[in-house]
Amino acid sequence: MRKALLELRVNGRSHELAIEPNRLLLDALRLDLQLTGSKRGCDDSSCGACTVLVDGTPMLSCTMLAASCEGQEITTVEGVSEHGALAAIQKAYGDWGGAQCGFCTPGFMMTVKHLLATNPNPTDTEIREALSSNLCRCTGYSQMYEAIKAAIQAEQKGTAAAK
Repeated sequence: MRKALLELRVNGRSHELAIEPNRLLLDALRLDLQLTGSKRGCDDSSCGACTVLVDGTPMLSCTMLAASCEGQEITTVEGVSEHGALAAIQKAYGDWGGAQCGFCTPGFMMTVKHLLATNPNPTDTEIREALSSNLCRCTGYSQMYEAIKAAIQAEQKGTAAAK
């Protein structure tokens, strides 16, 4: 298959890639750009482990063609940190045990990033609804909800999300 030249803007940086037209965004991120945070969990859009933000909207990168994202801003979990420091939600996930094995965590991070960008003070129900598109096989989700609430409080206070 003939490769096409494509420019992807990922985590604030432009990348020029020569890739096959049928290359999935997940593969372009992981294989071509070495951004391995997003995970391949199901390949049928049912688990959310591959979630990235495309122009601020959560999208499943395992079902999107990379070429469809040209001209849009893609944010991966590697782009969540703030000026080299952990974002409040990243710190809270660590502090509150929001991640067990960590495989699903990047997808959850991206979903939470979108939730908090669009609703800085979500209710418990809104948090649960937002996370319903992501699956975790290790936790009972309680630690995730507590981590998100701690991150919200930390951001409101302008402090680190401490337990």
